[in-house]
Amino acid sequence: MNRYGYFSALAMTLSTMAFAAELPADTVYRNGYVYTVDAKDSVQQALAVRAGRIVYVGDDAGAKALTGKSTKVIDLHGRMLMPGLVDGHMHPQSGGSRLLKCSLNYENLTVPQFQSRIQACLDKEKKAGADSWMVVVNWFQQGMLPDGVETTAATLDALKTDRPVIVRSSFGHSSLLNSRGIKVAGITRDTADPAGGKITRDARGDATGLLEDAAQDMAMNLLPPLTVAENLQASGAALAAMRKQGITTFLDAYTDPETMTAFADLHKQGKLTARAHFAVLIDLDKGATPQSAVAELLKQQKQFDQGQTVVAPSMQVRHAKLFMDGVISAPAFTGAMLQPYLVNKGTPEKPDWQPGVSTGPASYFPQEALKTTLAELANAHIDPHIHVDGDRAVRESLDAIEYLRTTPAGKNVRPVLAHDEIVAPSDYARFAKLDVTPVLSFQWGKPAPDTVGALKDYMGPARYAIVEPQELLRKAGARIAYGSDWPVDPLDEWFALKVGVTRTAAPDAGKEYAGTLTSQPGMPRAEVLRAITLNAAYTLRQEALTGSLEVGKLADMIVLDRNFFTIPAEDIANIKVLQTVVGGKIVYQAKGMR
Repeated sequence: MNRYGYFSALAMTLSTMAFAAELPADTVYRNGYVYTVDAKDSVQQALAVRAGRIVYVGDDAGAKALTGKSTKVIDLHGRMLMPGLVDGHMHPQSGGSRLLKCSLNYENLTVPQFQSRIQACLDKEKKAGADSWMVVVNWFQQGMLPDGVETTAATLDALKTDRPVIVRSSFGHSSLLNSRGIKVAGITRDTADPAGGKITRDARGDATGLLEDAAQDMAMNLLPPLTVAENLQASGAALAAMRKQGITTFLDAYTDPETMTAFADLHKQGKLTARAHFAVLIDLDKGATPQSAVAELLKQQKQFDQGQTVVAPSMQVRHAKLFMDGVISAPAFTGAMLQPYLVNKGTPEKPDWQPGVSTGPASYFPQEALKTTLAELANAHIDPHIHVDGDRAVRESLDAIEYLRTTPAGKNVRPVLAHDEIVAPSDYARFAKLDVTPVLSFQWGKPAPDTVGALKDYMGPARYAIVEPQELLRKAGARIAYGSDWPVDPLDEWFALKVGVTRTAAPDAGKEYAGTLTSQPGMPRAEVLRAITLNAAYTLRQEALTGSLEVGKLADMIVLDRNFFTIPAEDIANIKVLQTVVGGKIVYQAKGMR
């Protein structure tokens, strides 16, 4: 079967189901609130599973007819059963490995707290050699206290160590080095900025220690790669975190052969507990051409793709990751913008925010290179997954996709634009017109240091009013899908869904972050769930098999401890998954499930 044969497979499955409709089910769920995410968002009472697929969705009486002597019957006691979560954009290997490293845990920290936490990690590794890098992760750079405080190599030089130190921003677009790290990385006053990256410098032209985007590679490429055992441990940790959240399918939005090898090993061991999809990076900065980059992707696809989707979780390599820009928030300002970022031409006491000279970097793919690359991907039946944060990156990507839609192969592509933190209103309707799916991280749509302190003044009132345009895009007809971008944030899908509905921060976030982010409305609850189920499945070409609870589909499901639709909106963040099922097999069960 070719990759577009899903609907034929579903038709064959339905035929088989009809023939065996009276056979007993393996498992029956009854007495529940079965939220289907079908075309009518219907709610049913019971569901039956046979051989890893759904054979019945309806009332208890119908399920009883499929209950035999060996059928396992699960009484939901009114609990909510829904499709498993499909995370359309995450970085599981990085997330898993960060669970094992020195972590700042995304916390808002003062400089002394920042230093103290890193020093504690150094003190635990007293036997490490002077040339061994200390790697610190999950630094919430935009949340440093007080707002606008500067962190440079000098901040890290105060630590008691001779080791090179690198602190990685949770956003993934910035890293901070100490002076030893700068020296080991070979960065001098004469070192040029790499394509797609920036070495932050002081007034004298010396590196401050902060590296943006591709410039991080100057240090990152010096770090010893994870061993096979460490990669395997990281993958296992990631899957364990996913099971608990209710994730049954995911896209690794920027992968490598080492990551896919680890997941393939887990698959061989029968430990792959979610349907794994991988996007291979397309990067033209180091001499590659669109043709050679796509050829390398296809080489990795041949090695790791496991063919058509089956009942048991498997691996597919059918996406490409492209970066058009970095991030729009301070202090990076590496998002590609249509209008300049604002700068304070007054004083801290009497600010005067006026347009500066910077609109961010040139897009990482020039327009003609992007068009050529997208055409090559379309010819290879690979769907593009494009990082766009600023409104210029969004527009230029849409322009290239508009061209792509005029080509024969381009008509069948399912392009994704990930993040879309700010989009020009004139481009909203283009998503639906061009059938482009925005994959959004709902948890960003709340008052927080990265949206208030790191955006508000630099955007100006008009642009700030439309940041994180989730509902604005949906109302313009876009098919909204969800991606956590873990480990940019902690893996907390239910908090993210709460923010998608409310656009509010956590209750303990602080008075300065009370209320909603701008005057934009949140998304309807049903649309929030559709984004993390059927719509995300669509981006992976899995909507005929997963994403909703319908007869013939794979039994990828979760049971919740409370009803997403009837609880207060703020309580959505407190939802706990009681059971996670993939292909009819229970892969996670909490103590509260009986």
